[in-house]
Amino acid sequence: MDEYIERLVDLIDPATNRLRNMTVEEARARILHGSPEAVREIDGSFALVAREGKRVRMARSLDRPMRYFLAKRREGPALIVSDRIDAIHRHLRSEGLERQFHPSYTRMVPAHHVVELQLIGCPDPDPTYTRFFTPARNALPADLDLIGRSYIGALADETAKWLGGLPEREPVGVCFSGGVDSGSVFLTVYHVMRQLGLNPARLKAFTLNFGDGPDLRQARDFLDRLGLGLFLETIDADPASIDATETLRVLEDYKPLDVECASMGLALCRGIRDHYPEWRFLIDGDGGDENLKDYPIEENPELTIRSVVNNLMLYQEGWGVGRIKHSLTYSGGLSRSYARTYAPGRHFGFEGFSPFTRPAVVSVAEGIPFTTLSNMSVDRLYSLKGEIVRLGIKAHFDVDMPVFAKRRFQHGAIPVEHLRRRLGTLESDYRRQYFAIYQ
Repeated sequence: MDEYIERLVDLIDPATNRLRNMTVEEARARILHGSPEAVREIDGSFALVAREGKRVRMARSLDRPMRYFLAKRREGPALIVSDRIDAIHRHLRSEGLERQFHPSYTRMVPAHHVVELQLIGCPDPDPTYTRFFTPARNALPADLDLIGRSYIGALADETAKWLGGLPEREPVGVCFSGGVDSGSVFLTVYHVMRQLGLNPARLKAFTLNFGDGPDLRQARDFLDRLGLGLFLETIDADPASIDATETLRVLEDYKPLDVECASMGLALCRGIRDHYPEWRFLIDGDGGDENLKDYPIEENPELTIRSVVNNLMLYQEGWGVGRIKHSLTYSGGLSRSYARTYAPGRHFGFEGFSPFTRPAVVSVAEGIPFTTLSNMSVDRLYSLKGEIVRLGIKAHFDVDMPVFAKRRFQHGAIPVEHLRRRLGTLESDYRRQYFAIYQ
C-alpha cells in the first residue's frame, strides 16, 4: 500500500501575530497541549495553528479572521489555513486541486474557541470546539459610576499595552467619526500617550468625508469642544469610487451592513495611504457597539431585548457554536463581521487595532447587569452606552466627553440613500456576485 501522508499548509504569516506575554512557539504549545485557562492567558492578537501527528488545533482572537479548508489528495488529506478565502483558493490552484473548491466549503475558526481536527481522511470527521474565554455575566453591581470606571479603565490598560509595543516615533491614526466609540478611543489614546510620556504630535484623527455626510461636522464639533481640533484630518473621497465588486473581493462576505461598512473602510484606508505612503498603525472603535449592546433591536426580526441581554456575547459571537443558526463558513456576530475592519486595513498595508475587542474589555462589558439597568426597556438599553462611556472618561481623564446620537460608520461619511444607490441593498445580489468571482 502507498504511504498515507497527511499535510498541513499554514499560509498565515507568523509575523502578523502580536503577542505581548509569550512567543508564538509558546502560544502554539498552549493551544496544542494546554487547558482552556492556559489558552486564555495568551495576551494579544493572534491566529495560530499547531499540529501533533494527525491532530491539528487552531485558535484566534476576536480581531482577525482565520479560515481553513480540507482538501483530498491521493496521498492523504491536506489542511490549508489562512486569514483569507482567496489565498486558500490560490494555493489549491497551485496544487491542481481547485476543482474541489467553493467559498462555502471553507470554514472559519470561531473566536474564543480552540478547534481540533483529525487528519484521517475520508469521510472527514467533525471538528471539536473548546471554549477558552467565558466572561462572567452580571458580575458588576448596578452602579454606573463604577461600571464606567471599570470599562474605560480596561480600555486604557489595553491601549497603553498597544502603544507601548509600537516603535517610538511611529505615527498613530484614529479612525474617527466623533461617535461614542471612536471618540472614547481617541481621548483614551491622547491621554494615555501623555501619561506614558509619549509625544501626542504623533496622533491624528482621520475622518472620512464624501462631501455631504454628517460625520465631519460631528467630528469637528467633538474635538473643538475639547480644544483638540488640531488633531483632525479630513480624508476626502469621491462617491464614484465606491465599488461593490471591489468590496466583495476584499471583504469576502456578503452581509449588506458589512459590505457598506467595508466600502467606507476601503475609502478611508485608500485616502490615508494616498496621503501617507509609509503610515502603518491605525486604531478604531470596532466592537464598542457589540460590548454595550447598542444595536437597533427592531431592525432584526430574530432579536428581542430578552435575547440580547440574556445571551453570553451575543453580538460578539452570534448565537454561538453548536447552534442551528451558527454558520460554519462564517461564524457569527463580530467573530464573523470583524473582516469589515480587518480586511480593508490589511488590503492597504495597515496594522489595525481595536481595544474594544480585547478580552479584558469584553469581560467588563459582559459583567454589566443590563437587565437591571435597562429594566427591560429598549430605549433605556440604548441610552446606557453613552452614559457608561461618558462617566468613565470623566473619571479617568477629567474630560466631559461630548455624546451624540448613534449613527453607523457607513452612514456618517455619506448619506444612506446615496450609499445604497451606489452599492445596492440585497444580500442575495451580494452573495451571487461574490460566488461569481470563483466561477
